[in-house]
Amino acid sequence: MTALAPGLAELEAVNADLEQRPATAAIEWAHERFGDGLLLAASFQDCVLIDLASQVAPGIEVVFLDTQYHFAETLWYVEQVRARYDLNLRALEPDVPRDDRWLADPDACCRVRKVEPMARALEGKDAWMTGLRRAETASRVSTPVVHYDIARDLVKVNPIATWTDTDVAGYTAERELPVHPLADKGYESIGCWPCTRPVEEGDDPRGGRWADFDKRECGLHT
Repeated sequence: MTALAPGLAELEAVNADLEQRPATAAIEWAHERFGDGLLLAASFQDCVLIDLASQVAPGIEVVFLDTQYHFAETLWYVEQVRARYDLNLRALEPDVPRDDRWLADPDACCRVRKVEPMARALEGKDAWMTGLRRAETASRVSTPVVHYDIARDLVKVNPIATWTDTDVAGYTAERELPVHPLADKGYESIGCWPCTRPVEEGDDPRGGRWADFDKRECGLHT
């Protein structure tokens, strides 16, 4: 972090304030505080965070990790959202060829196809912004709006951390946002095609991710 980076006391105060404010306030704070030192990491399961950011931080750098194993529908959706918002989009691929390590070691697969590319994307940055929400999974229930990412020595901003699934659905409908083509086919959490399955209504939304393994996170947020 730079010498001008906020200290922990400032981050705690900012987090307490933004906890009670609209998501756009968190985006606006981060954009004003870090400028080009901020990027938005988008998985493109939906475009809620991108839509919010477009209102207060147009032109913000958006990073998409192209693992080389995304569903064709995801890649189509990325292009649809890119065109709608004229995104400043940077797609990063892994530095390894396609392989089958996901069959036996999904952690290693995620490490080379997600964690390492994101580390490259964050080089020289002061902060990153994600669409993490507390309602998504038990491991995310304490997600703050703003905090210090110890592993990366950066500030991490999660503007919609407090949003429920109902909030997301309502905002999507109100804003008439484009929806991922697989969203109405049982895919409540969409990752790479080898490790993503649809789930039944009422099941854990992330239960279709790495279903054959004791794994629920790719490593970007742990």
